[in-house]
Amino acid sequence: MDRSIREGVVRREIAYRPLPSQAQFHKSAATFKGFSGPVGSGKSQALCQEAIKLAHTNAGRWALLGAPTYPMLRDVTQATLFEILENNRIPYDFNKSENMLEFRDVGSRIVFRSVDEYERLRGTNLAWFGVDELTYSPEEAWLRLEARLRDPLAKRLCGFAVWTPRGFDWVYKKFIAEPVEGYSVIKGEPYENRFLLEKVPEYYKHLERSYDVMLFQQEVLGEYLHMNAGLVYRSFSRTDHLTDLKRDRRWPLLWSLDFNVNPMASVVAQQAGTKIHVLDEIVIGNATTAEACKEFCERYYDHLGEVVIYGDASGHSRSTKGPSDYEIVRNTLGQSGIRATYRVPAQNPKVRERVDAVNAALRSQTGDVFMVVDKKCKELVKDFEQVAWKQGTTEIDKERDKQRTHISDALGYLVCEVRGERVPCGPQSNRLF
Repeated sequence: MDRSIREGVVRREIAYRPLPSQAQFHKSAATFKGFSGPVGSGKSQALCQEAIKLAHTNAGRWALLGAPTYPMLRDVTQATLFEILENNRIPYDFNKSENMLEFRDVGSRIVFRSVDEYERLRGTNLAWFGVDELTYSPEEAWLRLEARLRDPLAKRLCGFAVWTPRGFDWVYKKFIAEPVEGYSVIKGEPYENRFLLEKVPEYYKHLERSYDVMLFQQEVLGEYLHMNAGLVYRSFSRTDHLTDLKRDRRWPLLWSLDFNVNPMASVVAQQAGTKIHVLDEIVIGNATTAEACKEFCERYYDHLGEVVIYGDASGHSRSTKGPSDYEIVRNTLGQSGIRATYRVPAQNPKVRERVDAVNAALRSQTGDVFMVVDKKCKELVKDFEQVAWKQGTTEIDKERDKQRTHISDALGYLVCEVRGERVPCGPQSNRLF
């Protein structure tokens, strides 16, 4: 790395070979510019490289780097930036208590903020700002940052962001559908990242098996789709997924619970190779956790294999009146002589992650079916065929029919853990490329 200082300007050369779409993003002179790209297109890398460039262009000025949540800010955005700085031996100081970085050679400062609480973004004038995964951020956060882009001593005022498409949301409207003067967007191309493919040649093949058709088009091809229109479980087909199944008493029995009172819902399944066999459902109106356990024990008292428990992570919490739901499950099964192991995470997967996992299990981009359902699971079939998104939102409509969503929620907890692929979808690290 070479460095020359001329007329008070620090010039640096960084080891960075931008992909074509990244290079276009950096060359854009727009005041507000975006990089819309599929997974694996190097968006976070582009974001942080642009941040370093603008920090040196605007020597001695203040700036902000943001992300939708603090964990993403810490684990993705900051981690990517620090890695670039360390690899290129760019001197900096980081104040952890203030979450602020200062470049020693130019005196520029970057404050790091999550943008989920956007009212806290008011304050100091900024020379520039950047936001990672903008489509997971509220529009109000972007508007607050726009208002702060007003440093009179800045040489290059700029607000920029990177994101994965999430349908026809406010980002699509502002940057693509109805852009105003000063706005520009670069679209990353699918399969463009040669560095990624050199390291992980099967990367996209893996996603073809893990994503359903629409999710693949959005996440891998970078297309803008009506992902939230209509039915939630769009991959379900009675012809392809309903069959007569038989339990094998020797195989592990998988039981997944959703702790709703009316109805109390759970699914019973087994794994057969790469497939999930949904054998049974237990749906009881106005029931307690203990009553659901009693019903399970009566149906499966003769099972020889182990029992593995999945379900809603909120069941870990104790109530003011007594033990937690999972303590009740453990005690009730134990009294019936059933010993179980538990695969319940500390927190639930996001709704979108859970839905995408179920859709991909029903039918992946490659056309593979990884889950079949016994015909007697009538409530689960009703969920598959009736549960819908609230129009124009990423929320499942739970108000239209209070009986719906609970049994499919229980199945989603199980699928996320059993398939457990956690493939990239939405906010993620692109530090390898």
